[in-house]
Amino acid sequence: MFGKRLKELRLSEGLNQVQFGKRLYVSKQSVSNWENENILPSVDMLIRICNTYAVSADYFLGLETERKLDTSKLNDAQIAHIQQIIDDIAN
Repeated sequence: MFGKRLKELRLSEGLNQVQFGKRLYVSKQSVSNWENENILPSVDMLIRICNTYAVSADYFLGLETERKLDTSKLNDAQIAHIQQIIDDIAN
């Protein structure tokens, strides 16, 4: 599940494996191994990846089925603004 979700999120930003690897200071081969589920990233790297995409480790590990946005650092007006953007896109 981790590899599939990582690839989906990477592609959603239009990044190739080299570009994504540079963002995390790892090689293309590391990214490829994660996406093909040959290996899993370290816990520290998993946290960095989660922070990069603002998703939980549970989402990457398949324990959550939906991607959720972390709004804990936003005020009420900012959350309302983002909700309006989501509503506009969805309609």
